[in-house]
Amino acid sequence: MSNQYPIEIDVHAVKALQDSEESFLLLDVRQPEENATAKIAGSTLIPMGELLERIEELAPYQDQRIVVHCHHGGRSMQVTEALRSRGFDKAQNMAGGIDDWSLQINGDIPRY
Repeated sequence: MSNQYPIEIDVHAVKALQDSEESFLLLDVRQPEENATAKIAGSTLIPMGELLERIEELAPYQDQRIVVHCHHGGRSMQVTEALRSRGFDKAQNMAGGIDDWSLQINGDIPRY
């Protein structure tokens, strides 16, 4: 498999990753109150504004796939680009965010 991961991945591909049990980090960069409202099981919360001061928490994942998500995909794309610029070459943005996840994968997750 090529080391070139596309910068975006859709919710169906992320669900397939979960089902395949491939080891990857699902990184939620929304605010804690958003995470309290709706969250994807197994995700790790590091709000976008705290990312740079907490970047060392991601060091173990430097060479692994990191799928970043937010509400609709805007903030997570910014974080994905920031991670890639710091050598996290396998960081990917989950297009459509948790809103798409709720619509297409798991309708039990509340939309907001």
